[in-house]
Amino acid sequence: MKHCIIFLLSLFAIGSVSAQRMESAQLIPTGPQSRMVVDSISSPTLGETRTYTVLLPRNYDQNPDKRYPVLYLLHGIMDTNEGWYRNGRVKSVMDKLVESGEVCEMIVVTPNAGGNIYKGAWNGYFNMPGWPYEDFFFNEFLPHIESRYRVIGDRAHRAIGGLSMGGGGSTIYGQRHPDMFCAVYAMSALMDLDANGGLPSYGQEKMEIFNRTVREYSTIDFVRRANDETREKLRSIAWFVDCGDDDVLFDVDIAFYQAMRDAGIPCQLRVRDGAHNWEYWNTALYTALPYFTRAFTKETYNQSK
Repeated sequence: MKHCIIFLLSLFAIGSVSAQRMESAQLIPTGPQSRMVVDSISSPTLGETRTYTVLLPRNYDQNPDKRYPVLYLLHGIMDTNEGWYRNGRVKSVMDKLVESGEVCEMIVVTPNAGGNIYKGAWNGYFNMPGWPYEDFFFNEFLPHIESRYRVIGDRAHRAIGGLSMGGGGSTIYGQRHPDMFCAVYAMSALMDLDANGGLPSYGQEKMEIFNRTVREYSTIDFVRRANDETREKLRSIAWFVDCGDDDVLFDVDIAFYQAMRDAGIPCQLRVRDGAHNWEYWNTALYTALPYFTRAFTKETYNQSK
């Protein structure tokens, strides 16, 4: 794994090309469609302004009293809030699945926790020296989103998912804040790094900090060290790991799944033919979005409250 992980950056580039080739094969929805909103938040915690994208349900403007479940969808390293729309085409997938009745209407939020780290941009969803992103997310970003947009705003209708760095970030947030999310869906997730693993730093201190912090926040070690009380809290979340059989992060994702099984924490695992690229993540949405819908609709709720 430590030898394979260094190819992640090139695989992201390849994945973007694959995603472009797939576009012509996508079916176009015929009914009403969702609406994208790109906005920003000024963060005292980070000391800067961060952009984000919100995907509003197709009937959001027509039903001003209706509130919706919310999904926080996290991107991977070297990416931004635009990636899930530009390469993952989450809007197209959402519109098709809502129209077909496979997915309930929900608000999808993609924050920005990245950029080109080799040009000085911080990357990561956890707190690091100089980059307290987890504090920003829970103390500033989430309250901002849930006061600005009509989300239901309770744990039963709030979920999180992501790919690669975002898959690891989603898992970390679920582990460290189990009272906040009803479901976690981790795709090709960066669950851990071994002592010599990580993306090449090329002398970039922020990358060295990132690699070190991933190891410190090991999602696998978290499960193995969890006491009975923590394990019980983790059992209250619907967990799903989705990773391709040719993915460079396959071994750590399987290790996480095995740790969950050993701890008696229910966790679904999906292994499909595929690698660490946008083709895989785009198709994963066809499983992830219905999965979130089932989590949101497990209990009957009044969407107009």
